[in-house]
Amino acid sequence: MKFINIHTHESSENSSVLEIVNQYPNSFDKNVPYFSIGIHPWYINADFWKAELAIIEEKLQFGNCLALGECGLDKRRETPIEFQLEVFEAQLLLAEKYKMPVIIHCVAAFQELIALKYKLNISVPMVIHGFSKSIELAEQLLKNGFYISFGKYLIKNPELELVFASIANERFFLETDTIEEGIEQVYDLAAKYKNIDVVTLQQIVTKNFNTVFKNGRMD
Repeated sequence: MKFINIHTHESSENSSVLEIVNQYPNSFDKNVPYFSIGIHPWYINADFWKAELAIIEEKLQFGNCLALGECGLDKRRETPIEFQLEVFEAQLLLAEKYKMPVIIHCVAAFQELIALKYKLNISVPMVIHGFSKSIELAEQLLKNGFYISFGKYLIKNPELELVFASIANERFFLETDTIEEGIEQVYDLAAKYKNIDVVTLQQIVTKNFNTVFKNGRMD
């Protein structure tokens, strides 16, 4: 059984790992087996974002595109939140059009995120990647239909153990994002926190993956 990594910025080229490699519209690598593609809120450009949106729409129709993203909102950046919302909304509408799940970057804008989900009546799965916040916020996100992915901060912050352990098995994913550690190390720690063995954890994540990322379904 494979390790599933739902968000990384570099391919490990490891045959025991199925990974979704984050891609950007202006630097697309056609050799990546599975990918997501989106406009990250850090890199929104007023002159180019609509052209990038057209590239994203083209790539979403590729058979090995598993999600739109990462995209989202980040209030700690200088880009005005109103502009970020405009770009994010356009991407969410594309995800709805092509029935693609969304991998979300969200910093200090969770209430805006939840409100936008309902404003647009988004029905596709939405995955918060790199979660590092409280049990209370996790519960609010789960109540509003989001999935939550853990990785970098699970390794770096031991206080996340209780948060991760509290998440229902059918609502979480694992990832590496930008850390040097491999996904196997994330699974080892996650299995410890859930008090289960790694094979059982792989089965849980695979089931969630098949539910959310239908283009990459593992039968």
